[in-house]
Amino acid sequence: MKTLKVQLKEEYPLKGGVLDCLLAEKPFDAEDVDWKRPAVVVVAGGGYSRVSKREAEPIAFEFLSRGFHAFVLTYLTGKENGVAYPEQLLEVSAAVDYVKKHAKEFCVNEKEVFVIGFSAGGHLTANLAVEYASVSQKMGRELDAKPTAVGLCYPVISKKNGHQGSYINLLDGYSDEEQEELLKTLNLNEAVTKDTPPAFIWTMACDPVVPSDNSIRYAQALYDNGVLYELHIYPYGGHGASTLRAEINGGSVPPHYKRVARWMDDCAEFFRLFTEEQF
Repeated sequence: MKTLKVQLKEEYPLKGGVLDCLLAEKPFDAEDVDWKRPAVVVVAGGGYSRVSKREAEPIAFEFLSRGFHAFVLTYLTGKENGVAYPEQLLEVSAAVDYVKKHAKEFCVNEKEVFVIGFSAGGHLTANLAVEYASVSQKMGRELDAKPTAVGLCYPVISKKNGHQGSYINLLDGYSDEEQEELLKTLNLNEAVTKDTPPAFIWTMACDPVVPSDNSIRYAQALYDNGVLYELHIYPYGGHGASTLRAEINGGSVPPHYKRVARWMDDCAEFFRLFTEEQF
């Protein structure tokens, strides 16, 4: 396996953003074999106040083992860093653009770049899905930031019934009037169009932090706009479930939670619907 750390602010007009690249070696002895993998950019959660470790590298390794090159984005959060929205959106946009621009070097099919996000990272991922067409103007340079499809894992979607802390952190420093304007796109289900990329969505009915209503709202918006999606709502499982492995979640996992781990296979198979080699 090859690894590479990219400081996105050295390539783009950003304040931060680190992209850790996990690349499988070519599985052939012959060097001249044309070999490409799809790519997954992993966007961890953390309420826009931090970036969760259990939703970063552990997820990347799971998708690496399922046939994807994996890229972990560490994005800036919190007013203590002097960071204001849309910095986070621009960092994830730059990550997708960077992978596409270096597709040949990374042995990636540039038409098969997926993004998967968790909780607030799911919000950021869905924000990219509905705003990819506007990010070039926001950054002041041309970007190819459209994901092929996205994975939304117990995502924050709407302030109307979402994780209020995520919106407080994201909108910090904006006036009430400015926040009201931003919420026209940051209540993400209200910003979905027919051009929004397909989505694999999963959550848990008993999630006490981000109500499953968020996932339902986004799925309904995709349905209303004729966009392909897959939605799973498991009856059990706590927020921040990640891989549902005890060594990742820091303790034992109840047996009836473990079937939630199927989401990784289901998500990988959903993404494969949009690749040249579907399964």
